[in-house]
Amino acid sequence: MSRLDTGVPLTFGATAKRVGMSHLPAHDHYAPTRLRRRRIVAATLALGDLTSALGSIQLATLFVDSVVASPIEGGAVSIAAPLLLVVNWCLGLYAGRGPSPIERLRLRALGTLAFVTAAYILAAPVVALGSLLLLLACTSLVTLVLGYYIEAIVRRILVRHGLWGAPAALIGCNEASRDLAKMLIAQPELGLRPVGFVGDLVDWEEGMERLPIPILGSLTEASRLAAHVEVAILAGSNHLTSIDVAHIARLPFANVVLVHDARDMQNFRLHTRTLGGSLGLEIRRDPRLSGNLWLKRLIDLLIAVPLGLASLPLIAALAAVIKIVDPGPAFYAQNRVGHHGQPLRVFKLRTMYADAGQRLKDHLSGDPLARAEWERYFKLSNDPRILPLFGNLFRRASLDELPQLWNVIRGDMSMVGPRPFPSYHMEGFDQNFQSLRTSVAQGLTGLWQVSSRSNGDLEVQKAQDAFYIRNWSIWLDLFIILETLPALLSAKGAK
Repeated sequence: MSRLDTGVPLTFGATAKRVGMSHLPAHDHYAPTRLRRRRIVAATLALGDLTSALGSIQLATLFVDSVVASPIEGGAVSIAAPLLLVVNWCLGLYAGRGPSPIERLRLRALGTLAFVTAAYILAAPVVALGSLLLLLACTSLVTLVLGYYIEAIVRRILVRHGLWGAPAALIGCNEASRDLAKMLIAQPELGLRPVGFVGDLVDWEEGMERLPIPILGSLTEASRLAAHVEVAILAGSNHLTSIDVAHIARLPFANVVLVHDARDMQNFRLHTRTLGGSLGLEIRRDPRLSGNLWLKRLIDLLIAVPLGLASLPLIAALAAVIKIVDPGPAFYAQNRVGHHGQPLRVFKLRTMYADAGQRLKDHLSGDPLARAEWERYFKLSNDPRILPLFGNLFRRASLDELPQLWNVIRGDMSMVGPRPFPSYHMEGFDQNFQSLRTSVAQGLTGLWQVSSRSNGDLEVQKAQDAFYIRNWSIWLDLFIILETLPALLSAKGAK
């Protein structure tokens, strides 16, 4: 049971039952509550950013002091910290109703750039140039990363207390509205919190008897509802089915969002253009810009080389453990489908018995349930091939994938991209998707791995990988890299 600030009960999974506008207060008592919500969200996010900025300056100062001859004073840089809050506020990061986490990362980077630029201007007269540049480089990197994780924690707390996300009403009596409501409920980080539908019961399509949120009223009562929600959403598959487009301008809502199904096309960072009386959507094809591909390769090397060198002692220790548990090679190379469908030899630490293939064949032939699970996921919850004691631990923490940093350094793979699958796994997809999936470099981590991980079946894998390929950008790569650490620590869905 959830409850709108007005006191209207929201019973998830309730039947198509009209709550009615009579349950809403006659006067607009919600406006102060809405203002308080915004203030709480803005203050909490700003406090998190101020903490990350000041903490980053201290950490960067300690690092610079350890590598330069004379200590430096970070006080002049700290003076610029409040500017970060001003810039982030101007960028809309404190509104508490979006944008998506990926776009927020891009905007956060812009705010950090303005912050370090101001810090340079303030500190240049009192700090040596070389030390200052090193300090600001470290500060900007730590501020961006630390600020991202602090915001994620703050957002989770705000979601738990019902403060994150603008209260939104879905206008329209169709299945698309219901599916959109379910999606927004499942993904509160998008910043829109659905509180009810606006429409008449007689207009609801067949099969719409169970709804995730109630019907608050009809379109004729929308003027009263406008005082209690911040955003109105009109959803449709290919066209608006519940309301005349000409009526949109007369809707009594300050913010109206038109939603259409665009899963088969790029939908991240679209830009609108006014073309006379027409509306255009401008799509920038980032993968076709050669400069972006060079930047992607540079990011791969900047991450893979130091990480690979730092992990060498760990890889050696893991290899020794494997040889103790099961004599034989600790490393192996597996053939997988790579870029443009070419064979790709992926390096891994061995976490299975040497006769893993025969063990799998015998297990699937004697267990129909295991065979069904294998055909759906190409993974098993209880895999007889995995080495005892340490095998599952290495796989859940993805430690067996560490040798693939060498694949990234060699240029066989990228840090981020669709995971390279064996040919039998790829054959589970249709031919068109196989061509799409191999049109980009395969990755050490990917969108599927940091979201559904191996809990998702082939359809989930297909949806996640298709979204990544169609919406690729440097910011999406950086978002996935930052999300990889929490995914590894939680080991959610890993097998």
